[in-house]
Amino acid sequence: VQLQASGGGLVQAGGSLRLSCAAPGITLPKYTVGWYRQAPGTQRELVATMSAGGRRSYAEFAEGRFTISRDNAKNMIYLQMNSLRPEDTAVYYCNTKWGSVGYWGQGTLVTVSS
Repeated sequence: VQLQASGGGLVQAGGSLRLSCAAPGITLPKYTVGWYRQAPGTQRELVATMSAGGRRSYAEFAEGRFTISRDNAKNMIYLQMNSLRPEDTAVYYCNTKWGSVGYWGQGTLVTVSS
């Protein structure tokens, strides 16, 4: 299974982007979903997760600015990002996890200019 992330691009500081992730071929309602990011020269880090039951969790830097959501009927995962900062520049990856089973998307690049 290959998740398909999209929606990245170039945006000015203070702007917004909405990332999308298609999750074909899996029963999405069973999965915890999440977004991670990796900036050049750094390790991949957690941005946000949303449990199968709808509980959301955010990294401190994302709290109050980013919102994770899911549409189980469409097998889609979203990340709304507002008030973007240059330090948010990274490749963003979507992820699904159910027990020991997990899948990743190919990543979408977000570049925030100052």
